[in-house]
Amino acid sequence: MDLGMIGLGRMGANMAQRLILGGHRVVGFDPNEAARKALDDKGGESADSLQAMVAKLDAPRAVWSMVPAGAITDGTFDALLGLLTPGDCIIDGGNSYYKDSLRHAASCAAKQIDFVDAGTSGGIWGLDEGYSLMIGGDAAVVERLRPIFETLAPSATQGWGRVGSVGAGHFTKMVHNGIEYGMMQAYAEGFSILEHKKQFALDVHQIAQIWRTGSVVRSWLLDLTADALGKNPTLSGIAPYVVDSGEGRWTAAEAIDLDVPAPIITHALIERLRSRETDSFADKLLAAMRNEFGGHAIKKE
Repeated sequence: MDLGMIGLGRMGANMAQRLILGGHRVVGFDPNEAARKALDDKGGESADSLQAMVAKLDAPRAVWSMVPAGAITDGTFDALLGLLTPGDCIIDGGNSYYKDSLRHAASCAAKQIDFVDAGTSGGIWGLDEGYSLMIGGDAAVVERLRPIFETLAPSATQGWGRVGSVGAGHFTKMVHNGIEYGMMQAYAEGFSILEHKKQFALDVHQIAQIWRTGSVVRSWLLDLTADALGKNPTLSGIAPYVVDSGEGRWTAAEAIDLDVPAPIITHALIERLRSRETDSFADKLLAAMRNEFGGHAIKKE
């Protein structure tokens, strides 16, 4: 099956390669010339513009967008909408906000172009392990695209599925990433406690390896944690600054809108925001208040 691929960063490039290995024809576009050349070297076909990519695909076309959420996705979507024709399909596999996907789907429907939102998990390991795909869209359209999803997934029958109508894919992926925030925060806090217990001189990498087998807290995230600690046990050279790409914020906001308590996910998000404060006004004020009511000492900068 032919597929256009927009965005050949590490994850997009790995997805393209998995499709090529699965016997699909992939025509890809990326502004980065080196990324386009890499696709050619892997057996795909590159295009130096969206227009050229669309021209190389036979109708009805299917184009998978793998670019960051927000303005870049909006710009790519608008450009595609002016190039595609009725019966074509846009698949957004990035971490887009589900409400943006609903808006994009409505714009597509007005031009008789199909839209599918495919929440995609698997990161840089998906080439070998396969990708978990949470798909939103019309059932008939998803069925037509089945060969693509079956190739990208861990297997034809596992790790992927249509979870609902348009928007449901990115909504499900949003909650998936919110859960991920909480799991990562729990691991980080637990290993921090272990590392601070100097009395026992614990080897946190060894402990991570032990937990990987048989433990009730084993997971792929723990596998990756063990790998990171094996490479760098003291985490030297890594700044205590944790970014977020939006999904945790959206999940917390959705929980509030739905009156669903989600303290773990919300706290994990707050901890990420807190990691970026190198000069915390709030902490300074806490110290000042303790001094005011109890005469407690203030540590000077």
